[in-house]
Amino acid sequence: MAIHWYPGHMHKANKEIRETLSAIDLIIEVLDARIPYSSQNPLLSSIRGNKPYIKVLTKSDLADPDLTRQWQNWLEQEQGVKTLSLTTEHPEQMRKLIDLCKKMMINRPGKRELINTMIMGIPNVGKSSLINILAGKTIAKTGNEPAVTKAQQRIKLEGGINLLDMPGVLWPKVENEPSMYRLAISGAVKDTAFEYDDIAFFAAEYLISAYPKALMERFKLETVPNNELELIEAIGRKRGCLRGGGQVDLNKASKILLTELRAGQIGRISLETPGIIEQELIALKQKQTGKAAKKKRGRANKKRK
Repeated sequence: MAIHWYPGHMHKANKEIRETLSAIDLIIEVLDARIPYSSQNPLLSSIRGNKPYIKVLTKSDLADPDLTRQWQNWLEQEQGVKTLSLTTEHPEQMRKLIDLCKKMMINRPGKRELINTMIMGIPNVGKSSLINILAGKTIAKTGNEPAVTKAQQRIKLEGGINLLDMPGVLWPKVENEPSMYRLAISGAVKDTAFEYDDIAFFAAEYLISAYPKALMERFKLETVPNNELELIEAIGRKRGCLRGGGQVDLNKASKILLTELRAGQIGRISLETPGIIEQELIALKQKQTGKAAKKKRGRANKKRK
């Protein structure tokens, strides 16, 4: 699958991240608790050096709580990284982020009164809502669609924290293809950039394996479908998504599955686990190694000719 959605302001934002990082004391990255790995910006780990790094897992009220705890442990294996699991449903928890910023910077060299932080995250992850709660007023524009914030802004928070808000960014190429599917499922990519049934079939295959009981309860199914097509067709029949001759409209049924999954109506669901990601990264590395070897053989054959 190829999803082509990389607006010009995202290219500009990625460039600005590199340019402003030297003046930043602390990095805050907002992740979707349902896809903590897939919603990370790979650029940050490669350029942050030893800067303290907080990864905030938002929408935790939609994610599997057991898996969220696993993800926090997994993410904190990286040196200098701390995590917080938050949801805008409980704004009183947001104070924890300010407290953690102060705690992580208490022994910083050349201590200054202000703590310069940079906050960023993928589109539609809840970053703007988080900022508005921390600021105690509406500063960042919010919306239930990707890429609402298109320009950076500076915000002063209590406790001497100077917050640089970066636009929601993706990256030109997602190396791990399943991660691109998960980003689309979560709503980080505009729906016009993909086919509903393609994304929904990926989600259905995972849900059948990981959350069969939740599917049965939500869609009133007597048995667990054997595959993703059976699930989408069963949803279509239950919800009246039928064409002439009683055929299921797969596109309409797919939209129902994605809409209700995103809204948390199927249950508290995480779309990836540390174990799944580790397996995918091994497979990706093997694939890349194979491509590199093939390319090398091709060059050698050209030389012999």
